[in-house]
Amino acid sequence: MAASSCGRKDPGVPVIASLVPFLLLLLLASCSAALASAKKDGGGKKGARAQALFRAGDEREAYRRIMARMARMEKDCNKTIQAILGSFPFLPAPFVFVLSSPDGDIIHCVPSYRQPAFDHPKLRGQKPEDEPVERPMPKGGADDDDEFFQQAWSDGGERCPEGTVPIRRTTAQDVLRSGSARRFGMKPRASNVRRDSTSSGHEHAVGYVTGDQFYGAKASLNVWSARVASAAEFSLSQIWVISGSFGNDLNTIEAGWQVSPELYGDSNPRFFTYWTTDAYQETGCYNLHCSGFIQTNNRIAIGAAISPTSVYNGRQFDISLLIWKDPHRGNWWLQLGSGPLVGYWPSFLFTHLGGHANMVQFGGEVVNSRPSGSHTPTQMGSGHFPREGFNRAAYFRNVQVVDGDNSLVPAAALRLVADHPGCYDIQGGYNRAWGNYFYYGGPGRNVHCP
Repeated sequence: MAASSCGRKDPGVPVIASLVPFLLLLLLASCSAALASAKKDGGGKKGARAQALFRAGDEREAYRRIMARMARMEKDCNKTIQAILGSFPFLPAPFVFVLSSPDGDIIHCVPSYRQPAFDHPKLRGQKPEDEPVERPMPKGGADDDDEFFQQAWSDGGERCPEGTVPIRRTTAQDVLRSGSARRFGMKPRASNVRRDSTSSGHEHAVGYVTGDQFYGAKASLNVWSARVASAAEFSLSQIWVISGSFGNDLNTIEAGWQVSPELYGDSNPRFFTYWTTDAYQETGCYNLHCSGFIQTNNRIAIGAAISPTSVYNGRQFDISLLIWKDPHRGNWWLQLGSGPLVGYWPSFLFTHLGGHANMVQFGGEVVNSRPSGSHTPTQMGSGHFPREGFNRAAYFRNVQVVDGDNSLVPAAALRLVADHPGCYDIQGGYNRAWGNYFYYGGPGRNVHCP
């Protein structure tokens, strides 16, 4: 399915007007095809498999809600097209309502007030808040990393119309892979941000700061197509903003890129967000899979593939991410470097993060399921050790935090630690161009990591 696009109407070119009905028919057909696909997902062999897998009442109800949300997206798509019919001369160019991405994703443009976050009882009937005017800036200087990063679905410049947000469609197959409809889109309960995580199967190579009050974090990290050995594992690189103890009251806000065959059904590195208020037990989710994160950007699809990616001994592609707390309204915003905002986590979601973070962490994480009793060969970062340096190893650069004055400052006293340095390691430094930085990652299983 190709993207549908159109420029502004030119009064001097009447042929454009004659194309309007045809273009709108294409858009409506796209939405109808997406709904037909969603219904097909929910029925037939996949529907029977879901019935067999999700026998418990709470699992069946969770699966029903997910399928209903998919169907609702089609209705919202049609309503959006009909609403724009009367103002066709003012359509932005290029625009898209339903797009089939080259990697197989279906992207829906959904009215921003109809995204999953507004199913939350405290948000029903509301709309996204206005973007804050006051944003974190470095003390004594300005940033210049304000470009959008490229994604597979929009590599031709596609974007959703103003007032809508791009949402990657969830399929029945996505839910079936998870093994639990109720916990679909959530990290396993064993997940944690402990730096010594040997008992959980989650292994880290990270830099972190603690012992102060933090109101955000920023860094640039290069993106790789990390090889993940099994669907039960993932590899990610991200920023964690953390508060609370490491017990059941842990609050986190997270964003970065990940390769997760179970969640997405492929091995593409994808832009993601996450949050929890109870150490990954019952609250929170990835991306827009639950009522939490509120998206405001019409050009970035959370959960969609990042393309292109870094090449070993070749060109490097990185993304700049900033998470920060609005000092006026208290919401936690996600921003692309010093440029456009992606959206926000409402402050009422959190307990400890309702005030500030007491720890910020940057780096990589993998799941080691120990296939055949040995360490997994799942890669972290580029799959190469940090000693190989630029063009070969994964990195975080310009590692900063947001202080109480809403200013970006270097992450002083950044501590570096790797759970299993023979498998995944980390090495850091400082220079004028990159500020605080570190290289991290590794291949997993090797002679030093049996």
